Amino acid sequence: MLALERRGSGPAQPPGDIDAGSGRARLSYRRAAELFSAATGGATLHQLRHSALTHAAEDGANTAVLLACSGPTSVASLARYARVSSEALAAWQAGHDPASRRR
Repeated sequence: MLALERRGSGPAQPPGDIDAGSGRARLSYRRAAELFSAATGGATLHQLRHSALTHAAEDGANTAVLLACSGPTSVASLARYARVSSEALAAWQAGHDPASRRR
């Protein structure tokens, strides 16, 4: 996720923090977290991370894709982030059950 400020970047911004397409500077994590929390009624960027990984897992993303998106180095740490609901698990199992495909 990349958050950009609304106005152009100031002269003190490192070149790596400037978006080439728009010329706007990236927000600091602290400022992005403040704006996200205000816009969502108190949600955090950490909660957004959990939600994004959970939705990706429920949509069928495999472990390799989830690891690439999340950055953790182990499947055990990924399990803390992607919490698939029982309904999504049941739907996935129903779609992958060989007996149901023969019907």
